Amino acid sequence: MLELPTDLPADLAPLSWLIGVWEGTGVIEYTAGEHHFQGEFTHRVSFSHDGTGHLNYSATGWMNDQQGDAHAPLVAETGFWRLSRAATEADAGPALLPPMREAPARTVDDVEQLRAASGGFPIEVSLAHSDGVLELYLGEINGPRIDIATDAIVRPAGAKEYGAASRMYGLVDGHLLWAWDIAALGAGMSSHASARLAKV
Repeated sequence: MLELPTDLPADLAPLSWLIGVWEGTGVIEYTAGEHHFQGEFTHRVSFSHDGTGHLNYSATGWMNDQQGDAHAPLVAETGFWRLSRAATEADAGPALLPPMREAPARTVDDVEQLRAASGGFPIEVSLAHSDGVLELYLGEINGPRIDIATDAIVRPAGAKEYGAASRMYGLVDGHLLWAWDIAALGAGMSSHASARLAKV
């Protein structure tokens, strides 16, 4: 049974089913040039909140050996998930600048005004990877399904080639299922990883 927190800011209501720690396994399969990546991995994902209008996100993964034991760390990522909305004078930022004015707490009605014609809510996901790559995803959450695609990828000069990505997340029978497509290492956009995670 999925339990949702009752103390969330209104802006997090559509994202609330993600909150918690999820663990499980997945598979990697991707071909770039003459190299074919394939194998099973263990994945741990955490979504948390600190009372503000975004979710904190972190994910770590390890390739599994032939016995199914996690042994080789993969690239980790951390970031923030939020509903897309224009910043106002009542929001902090940029940098450490405080809000320019106080505003009443946002309500469910305020959030409802963000709903798209499709019935979902537009979202923004910003991620930093442990290899130095930064991603900005834009997309939509519609009930227990999320579809996002990169709007921008920034990578250091020494990073491997990585051009675009899209991700899908869904809540199915109490499990978090996700799939991640990438265009990398000179190959076109195609599936590279997917996983099924249970809440711990």
